[in-house]
Amino acid sequence: MEDKVKFEMEFPIQASPSLLYQYISTPSGLSEWYADNVNSRGELFTFIWDGSEETASLVSKKNGERIKFRWEDDADTPYYFEIRIQVDEITKDVSIMITDFAEEDEVEEGKMLWENMISELKQILGSS
Repeated sequence: MEDKVKFEMEFPIQASPSLLYQYISTPSGLSEWYADNVNSRGELFTFIWDGSEETASLVSKKNGERIKFRWEDDADTPYYFEIRIQVDEITKDVSIMITDFAEEDEVEEGKMLWENMISELKQILGSS
């Protein structure tokens, strides 16, 4: 199995951190922009796109700030994806920080996917 490469992205977004947290941490919030449907049973989240399902476990979350998942396929690896809300202390500007992993030849594709999904989130929030 090829090693994956870590990549990080930042997306400025005009929304309150508490509202944003609902969209990144709850199945109903994630269903609005990240996947067609999201179900959860405790720490296990099932993401559904066009009839295909992927399961991820909730690795950690910090209320109002971040959520971290690990795909079932990556269960015995250090790979994860994290969505974090960052607020600039001085300007109070809000950004979504994404940390994810992809195989080297799929990093650009991974970044484009996140750009599209965050763009969808911004439209829902009226922040585009």
